[in-house]
Amino acid sequence: MKVVKYYNNNDVRLDDYPKPDILPGEILVEVKKSGICGSDVLEYYRLAKMKKIGVSYLILGHEISGDIVQIGDNVKHLKIGERVFVSHHVPCFDCHYCLQGHHTACELLHNTNFDPGGFAEYIRIPEINIKKKGVYVLNQEISYEDAVFIEPLGCVCRAQRQADVNKGQTVLILGSGVSGLLHLQLAKVRGASKVIMTDISKYRLEMAKKFRADAAFYADSDLHHLIKEVIGNKSPDVIIVCTGARSAAKQALECAGPGSKIIFFAVPPPGINIEVPINDYWRNEVTIMTSYGAAPIDLDMAYNWLLAKRINIEDLISHRFYFSQAQEAFKVVCEANESLKVILEPDQ
Repeated sequence: MKVVKYYNNNDVRLDDYPKPDILPGEILVEVKKSGICGSDVLEYYRLAKMKKIGVSYLILGHEISGDIVQIGDNVKHLKIGERVFVSHHVPCFDCHYCLQGHHTACELLHNTNFDPGGFAEYIRIPEINIKKKGVYVLNQEISYEDAVFIEPLGCVCRAQRQADVNKGQTVLILGSGVSGLLHLQLAKVRGASKVIMTDISKYRLEMAKKFRADAAFYADSDLHHLIKEVIGNKSPDVIIVCTGARSAAKQALECAGPGSKIIFFAVPPPGINIEVPINDYWRNEVTIMTSYGAAPIDLDMAYNWLLAKRINIEDLISHRFYFSQAQEAFKVVCEANESLKVILEPDQ
């Protein structure tokens, strides 16, 4: 079968790879669509993983949809031909972290995946992913492209659930890429009264306005002054950082005020430290949070929002490429010019 091999951001190759054989309790999925995640082009992150496990390339891709084409013995509740989304990571539900609600800190979640990766014509789904609620049979109203967004929207659902974004709040989102625009839409659905967006890209700021942001500002603007023009003499209730830029992390800390919650959905690279004005935060009860990945409850939420057509994903898709065009696709994502979600699919 054909796969896309990632060596670095500038070396992404179409190559041959053995089609996986499944064992009892497993399934084989033919990939139809696979989204490129922002984490797929975090080169420092990918190269560090390659070095750690001693390989020269990775087969990435975790935002996938496809068809079940083979079922192993003992798999009774799934059928050949069913359209599915598959979660690459699943928690155990039983460890201390899962029982405390921190499913994405679970050791099993950090050590599960499908084989070989979503940028492949076929993927083997291990038994543990099936047993731990990692396979979603798609309603006919959910397209393959809709399903690509279950995982990224699930991550957004988790962050806003952790931060308890709710009716009447004001939300500041730093970064207007795909994750930022998903956060914008979900915050509106959850009842936020005002959502303010920032970015360094004119194109993405225009997209933020298209998705009904109450205001969209250049990231290097005087946010304190501009935010007051939108929400008056108060601070945002929730600040969501959707870019790994150090300047955004610093702005998030500066824009916090009494009762603010800052949630780092994206973080700067390793070695970048941010000074926290902890004395001011102590007096104002400011909360700093992080959010990583999505648990099954979050994927359930994402699926239901998509099924209810409450989240517009069609306008988030800016580019579609075949596997054979993967290098061009990665270039589009890395350059981040007039692009949002980029989707790959096997060559016809």
